[in-house]
Amino acid sequence: MNRSLQLALVVLEVGAAGLGGQPVTSPVTKASRPVLEQQFRERAAKVAKDRIGLTDGQMKQLAESNARFAPRLNELAAQERETRQQLRLEMTAQGDANQQHVNELLDTQLRLQKQRIALVEEEQRDLARFMTPVQRARYIALQQQFRRRAQELAAQNGAQKPGMGLDQKSGTRHQRVRPALKKKP
Repeated sequence: MNRSLQLALVVLEVGAAGLGGQPVTSPVTKASRPVLEQQFRERAAKVAKDRIGLTDGQMKQLAESNARFAPRLNELAAQERETRQQLRLEMTAQGDANQQHVNELLDTQLRLQKQRIALVEEEQRDLARFMTPVQRARYIALQQQFRRRAQELAAQNGAQKPGMGLDQKSGTRHQRVRPALKKKP
């Protein structure tokens, strides 16, 4: 399941639970995706408006700001994830790691982190145009809550796959074992 759809389900679940509803548990199909995305937008708007205390005008500006920054933040996150995966593959591959490639990947990680920080600063300056500092702090906290819940759901989803953190006989969870980094002789 892709990340934006997982986040949509998180918002729907967190929002529904926070508003006295039941979590969403229906399976996701390609046909239901547009409906889920619309429900996500509506639920996220309601949760943001209620928990942050935004006016209708602020909600319109927040939607415009999100439309500008979300694609760029998502693209950076995808590049960071790809770089981490390449670095992990390089470090766990058979034989010696390609020193030059590892160096390039480390430089790329730093460059992407700097870009993300600059973009978040730019986003915060934009939000400061129409949100109070308290509203911005509440918005950041709400985003962190959604991310944390998305990570929990992703971990639960991974634990339900054979060999991915769930003992199939007992049904109990166990810690995943990551491949060891190669050690120099």
